[in-house]
Amino acid sequence: MSALETIRAYYDAFNRQDMDAFLALLTDDVVHDINQGERQVGKDIFAKFMQHMNRCYKENLTDMVIMASEDGKRASAEFIVNGEYLKSDEGLPQANGQTYVLPAGAFFELKDGKVARVTNYYNLNDWIAQVGA
Repeated sequence: MSALETIRAYYDAFNRQDMDAFLALLTDDVVHDINQGERQVGKDIFAKFMQHMNRCYKENLTDMVIMASEDGKRASAEFIVNGEYLKSDEGLPQANGQTYVLPAGAFFELKDGKVARVTNYYNLNDWIAQVGA
C-alpha cells in the first residue's frame, strides 16, 4: 500500500468508526503526538486514547487533502472536523451536544506500509469558542 493509500485507509476507518481497521494501520510502537499535549507511544495506548475520544466526541472528517513524500516515508493531511461534543472531557467546557466545525491537520511517518507516527494539530481556542467556555 502506498503512503497515500495508507493515510486514506486510516481516515476512512476513522470515519466509519472501525477501530479494528484503524488500529491495524498502526505499528506496534506508534508515536502519537496529541494536539497541544503529550507524546504517547504504543498501539495499546493509542487504542485507549481513541476509546476515550469516541466516548466524548462524534467526529466525521471531510474535505480531505493528503500529500506524501516521494519516498513514501512521510505524509500529511488537511481536513475539516465536523463534530459533536457528547460527554464532558476533563479540563474542557461541559458537553451538551454542541456541534463544531474545525480545520485540522496531521503529519505522519510511515514504516512498512503502516503509520509509525502521527502528530495532530487543530486550534484548541477555536474549538473552545465554538462549544462555549
